[in-house]
Amino acid sequence: MAEVETVTGPVPAEQLGLTLVHEHVRFRDEAVAEQWPHLYDRDAELAAAVEAVNAAKAHGVRTICDPTAMFGGRDVRFMREVSERTGVQIIACTGIYTYDHLPMFFRTRDVDAIAELFVRDITEGIQGTDIKAAFIKCAADEPGVNENVEKIHRAAARASRATGVPIMAHTRPASNTGPRQLEIFLEEGVAPEKVQLAHTGDSDDLDYIVPLLEQGVYVGLDRYGLEMFLPLERRNETLLALVERGYVDRLLVSQDFCATIDWFPSEAVEQLVAGGAVSPDWSMVLVFEKVLPALRERGLSADDERRIFVDNPRRWLTGERLS
Repeated sequence: MAEVETVTGPVPAEQLGLTLVHEHVRFRDEAVAEQWPHLYDRDAELAAAVEAVNAAKAHGVRTICDPTAMFGGRDVRFMREVSERTGVQIIACTGIYTYDHLPMFFRTRDVDAIAELFVRDITEGIQGTDIKAAFIKCAADEPGVNENVEKIHRAAARASRATGVPIMAHTRPASNTGPRQLEIFLEEGVAPEKVQLAHTGDSDDLDYIVPLLEQGVYVGLDRYGLEMFLPLERRNETLLALVERGYVDRLLVSQDFCATIDWFPSEAVEQLVAGGAVSPDWSMVLVFEKVLPALRERGLSADDERRIFVDNPRRWLTGERLS
């Protein structure tokens, strides 16, 4: 039986259970946190993370994939403490989350040198611990797939091929990044079933989404609650349309919720919520409390739910092929 690494050790894939594939127990600028630690309250961050994860656990969630990589403040010791306090399995990643910037350290080294660091996180452990990464994270956004972004994508692909772990790629449909990101992975020889194109659900353009699915990848409909990218109702319409077209086995649903995030001052967050850019219900349980009840009324079956939240995450993480 295949095993998947979690922050508390490997578990049989069959024990992953109900899985949220894209949530953050904490997201922050690691350089700011290192240089001005007085700005952060670890106890408060931990309490917020435990509260969010316990809320998901109450809805039956057994596993959370946390795609916090370099530049997002990845801290696997923090993740492990959240997991131990809640009993929920948390899966960590390796990778670099950047839209354009790379430190000189990486600009002066080649793709294979970066891939070796990803492989080390997967095979030996992260940040001086024995906690191993179970997937690789990379990103492309408004600047597009520029030279630095392509470099990280190729490193992710080579590390995936060397270790067998899958890739989660942050995409921006509004900038049409998904096709090029997938093209790079396929050029590097990555099997499409090991690729998840996150945030594809920020678009309801089926002419954009379906050609990606037809190549055998998974797509993330994973930003429920972030209304600035696409309102919830249109996200639901997209999901139902894809299920109706027979793509249920390639869909991954989540919220991209951050238990804490330092990108904005508190007053700016309040304005985003008040202005409708972020749902006041954005959380790790929005899909269970608001989305699934609406989808069930529209005909989403219990079998569809099981495939989306149990089977698909397991198959993506293990590289299991559809029979």
